[in-house]
Amino acid sequence: MSSDPQALVPVTDWAALVPELMVSDLTRSLDVYTRLFGFVVNYTRPGFAYLSLGRVQWMLEQVRPDNSWLTGPLERPFGRGINFQVQTPDVHALYQRLLDIDYPIFVPLKTSRYAEGDVIHEQTEFLVLDPDGYLLRFTD
Repeated sequence: MSSDPQALVPVTDWAALVPELMVSDLTRSLDVYTRLFGFVVNYTRPGFAYLSLGRVQWMLEQVRPDNSWLTGPLERPFGRGINFQVQTPDVHALYQRLLDIDYPIFVPLKTSRYAEGDVIHEQTEFLVLDPDGYLLRFTD
């Protein structure tokens, strides 16, 4: 990644909530998020990248020891106790792409049913860990 800020695909509509994940190796994480998971890089600056996948927006930041936003030590797996649901354009194609390269699957592809009052919603989903152990639930 260049040390100069880069705008690659402009963001035209900012999401109201955008997770920013601290990562141990930004170059590796960018490769996984873009090449494997299908995210697009919107812009970068040294140690930082802003990504999107459809309406999902995401930030990755290289861990720095002097980062004043760290609330405690980062120990693998990062993000314990949280999973991020990410709607993807083709959950089956993404799942197959990860299987084809033997990417570790945390929970295999399945159809789940979730109640919203009296309404039952179905979604196809699977779960993986990113390179630092953040749990991602990709859905249709």
